[in-house]
Amino acid sequence: MKLHALALGLTLGILWGAAILLTGLANLIWPGYGGAFLDVIASIYPGFYPGGGVGPVLLGTVYGLADGMIGGVIVAWLYNVSARKFAA
Repeated sequence: MKLHALALGLTLGILWGAAILLTGLANLIWPGYGGAFLDVIASIYPGFYPGGGVGPVLLGTVYGLADGMIGGVIVAWLYNVSARKFAA
C-alpha cells in the first residue's frame, strides 16, 4: 500500500495547526490553560508567544499548518520508500 504524500501532509498540517489554534485560544480565555504545551511551541516557532493576543495565536497556527504538512510529506515518503524496500 502506498501513502499519498500530499494528502497525509495536508491532514497532519490541519491537525497540528488546529491543535495550536484551539490551545492558544483556550489560553486566551482561561490564562494558564495549556501553558507548558504553548511554552514548548513558543520555543520552536519565532514570533509565537502564549497570552499575546489573537495575532500570535494565528501566527502559531500558520507555523503549525506548514510544519505539520512538511512533516506529513516526509513521513509518507519515508513510509513509501521503506514499504518498497521490505515488500515481499
